[in-house]
Amino acid sequence: MIRIDQIKCTPTKDDKGLIKAVTRKLGIRQEDILELGIIRKSLDARKKPELYSVYSIWIKTSNDEKMLKKCKKDSNVSQFSPVIYRLPEHGTEKLSNRPVIVGMGPAGLFCAYELAIAGYRPLVIERGRSVDERKNDVKRFWETGVLDTTSNVQFGEGGAGTFSDGKLATSVKDKDGRIHEVLKIFSDNGAPFDILYDQMPHLGTDMLPGIVKSIREKIISAGGEVRFETKLTGIREEEEHIVSVTVEDKDGKREDIPCEVLFIATGHSARDTYKMLLDSGLKLEQKPFAAGFRVQHPQKEINLDRYGSYEAADLLGASPYKVTANFDDRGVFSFCMCPGGYVVNASSEKGELCVNGMSYSGRDSANANSAIVVSIPVSEYPSEHPLAGIEYQRELERKAFELAEGRIPAERYGDFKRSVTGEAEDVSSDRFEPVFKGDYEWCDLTGIFDEKINRLFVDGMTSFARTIKNFDAPEVIMAGVESRTSSPVRITRNENMESSIGGIYPLGEGAGYAGGITSAAADGLRGAEAVIRRFKPFQ
Repeated sequence: MIRIDQIKCTPTKDDKGLIKAVTRKLGIRQEDILELGIIRKSLDARKKPELYSVYSIWIKTSNDEKMLKKCKKDSNVSQFSPVIYRLPEHGTEKLSNRPVIVGMGPAGLFCAYELAIAGYRPLVIERGRSVDERKNDVKRFWETGVLDTTSNVQFGEGGAGTFSDGKLATSVKDKDGRIHEVLKIFSDNGAPFDILYDQMPHLGTDMLPGIVKSIREKIISAGGEVRFETKLTGIREEEEHIVSVTVEDKDGKREDIPCEVLFIATGHSARDTYKMLLDSGLKLEQKPFAAGFRVQHPQKEINLDRYGSYEAADLLGASPYKVTANFDDRGVFSFCMCPGGYVVNASSEKGELCVNGMSYSGRDSANANSAIVVSIPVSEYPSEHPLAGIEYQRELERKAFELAEGRIPAERYGDFKRSVTGEAEDVSSDRFEPVFKGDYEWCDLTGIFDEKINRLFVDGMTSFARTIKNFDAPEVIMAGVESRTSSPVRITRNENMESSIGGIYPLGEGAGYAGGITSAAADGLRGAEAVIRRFKPFQ
């Protein structure tokens, strides 16, 4: 097979111009192409409003050897050998009990999927509810403000990513084929095929529940078991190796489950679980994270700036953006950008409030939103205790909750900037309105963070306006607090992925080893591989 990079075409919805561009590039007829696949597709908007789709493709022709010789001086044409993901050979050690997986976010879900199809019959423990019940619980919370601490934006089948934009882009290199395997599993369970090659793939909150449910059903059909509303409350080890876990169901009934393999894939919001693990002797350490505010802009203005015209969005969809700046070794950057999305109340604990961003698959709301966050080094945590970063987050979230008595606290950027810098700008509240899921209230947001972080936020907004016109317009809508960007804790693990207690495998974003849906899912695959290499399938 042959790989060809940097093929440029005028954008179309169905990639119509691609075949013609390839035949022109190689000087062949269309009938000489036996097979063709897209490896990557991106958008070149450097000469906007003139836009190009840029492809990397693989192709099989009637005479690949001849084509490669003909194009040997072209650096964009090369021989192609695809990386094919395969699970490792089974190990030889016997499993006396089923592997137990705690958490059903991307890491736990994909770990369970691979173990199930390989014959290991995993038991999955999820403290929240099934995705269908969870949708109703979250909707009820947004409508009434009454929080269910068991089932919410953070807890339940699919994890926190189920109520976000469903972004699948990642900066992780795919030398072992895990990223492609994750995207393929998503596609096999109902996701659009183009996520396999789109540079910025996404699913949307409306699409994710069905996909997650389909993966769960395959886990069960392959011999796995899933228990919802079941919480990990204790672990027992002997001679520094896990021997059992204690779980509690929704009725308060406790059960001790013997196991010699335990995956911890709880996500970044299972704060009580971290405490239990630390108290049980597991080694945890502090990890930096980032926090800030979520900002909204009119999506049509982002489209105009990024594409050079309003009309391009009809073909290309709502435009994303990514911005970053550094000030004296402190980063300020956009996180979890949601084109055509909503800012949502993402709280999971009573008396505390945090926000997140969400988009449906159509990305068709009036506003773009993104978290603009400032890096928080561990030196700013209140102590050296392993869970001090969690206490830092909680303090921010308590302040946000108190500002508007549990509603989302919001403020126009011009008012915030005036409070921080003293620079006054006219604020027109009529220019555009916010889009929220959950009640909101206009407040003074300057009291959530200290003066230094507020100033870094303003400096970042000013810097980003040099890249995106009107990014720091006074009418921009802020909401707080964006505090769950990543876990402020890491559960240590060795090169075999085991923690300080043998047989416990920390996985994913909550354990400190991933930064989004795709990387967390890929880490789940790595965990499954580690156990498969060591053990025989469970009989």
